[in-house]
Amino acid sequence: MKSITINGSQRESVGKKATKALRNAGQVPCVLYGGDQTMHFSAPELAFSKLVYTPNAHTVVIALDNGETLDAVLQDIQFHPVTDRILHVDFYRLFEDKEIAMDIPVHIIGTSKGVLNGGVLRRNRRKLRVKALPKNLPDFLEADITPLKIGGKLYVTALEGEDYKLLHTDNTVVVQIKTARTAIVEDEDEDEDELEGADTAATTEGGDAPAGDAPAQE
Repeated sequence: MKSITINGSQRESVGKKATKALRNAGQVPCVLYGGDQTMHFSAPELAFSKLVYTPNAHTVVIALDNGETLDAVLQDIQFHPVTDRILHVDFYRLFEDKEIAMDIPVHIIGTSKGVLNGGVLRRNRRKLRVKALPKNLPDFLEADITPLKIGGKLYVTALEGEDYKLLHTDNTVVVQIKTARTAIVEDEDEDEDELEGADTAATTEGGDAPAGDAPAQE
């Protein structure tokens, strides 16, 4: 998985006044959990643009001004209710030998027969919760909709992998093809019906005349 580097400064003062002063200076107060001690630091608001305003999943390298670097993942973020400015960010530290749970985006691939026949693609899950070692976290999960017909559903079990675990029940629907008013009704046996119709026509032409067409006897 790709990583984004956040350059920050460790902070000692965590009160309201210190936090307000940081925000006024264009800095975002942050907290890193998961290690021996909870660590407080700050980073420029612009440093979070590639991490927050993207549908992709990333790990984070927190590079402090004292030369220390720490691997982490974004855990929570708070925005101002009016201006949407970032107010606070929580991170969780990564360790190579410890599994981590993370939301991973789902990418749709393939062309559904149901969509070609007028059905509507509905994305029930744009992200899935994945648990794995940091090195095994995928950048995204692929959902192949090629075999889906109208009314078909793709369950989370189709996206399972050997190196990670999906934290969802087996009956979780990732995508499905809904019926639309303009949809063409699909018949799995339509080819067989056509063959049967052809066979019937051939028998009628080459065999005895139907009883109703029999000539009248004098």
